[in-house]
Amino acid sequence: MADTVQDRLPDVDVLAVELMGPERLCVYIDHPNGVDHALCESVTKTLRGYLDRYSLEVSSPGFERPLRTRDHFEDAVGRTVTVRTAVEVSGRKRFRGEVVEAGEEAATIEVGDERFGVPYDAIVRGNLIEERR
Repeated sequence: MADTVQDRLPDVDVLAVELMGPERLCVYIDHPNGVDHALCESVTKTLRGYLDRYSLEVSSPGFERPLRTRDHFEDAVGRTVTVRTAVEVSGRKRFRGEVVEAGEEAATIEVGDERFGVPYDAIVRGNLIEERR
């Protein structure tokens, strides 16, 4: 699905595709010029083939944008994130802390006084947290 969008709309970054229910998909997208209604409509048209099986929602990532790839975590260095993994990493599956590094295979997340290397391929869900100042 992400490849289809990025092949036809190369400037669109598919941040995440989430199954919201048995027949509902949400596609989070970003674009260097921002996300507007027209862009969401273009992505929906590109994904028309999925409409026979799913209702489709196309959305901007908002403040708590999804994080999946090394590039996403690289952009989040110094910011607070939440991450959930499919398998235990250093005895835990949930992390909330600051991204201190985005390495080749894992993001380093500082939780309190501890640092954890969380492999990208173990991440089920990751989100940037909007800190209120």
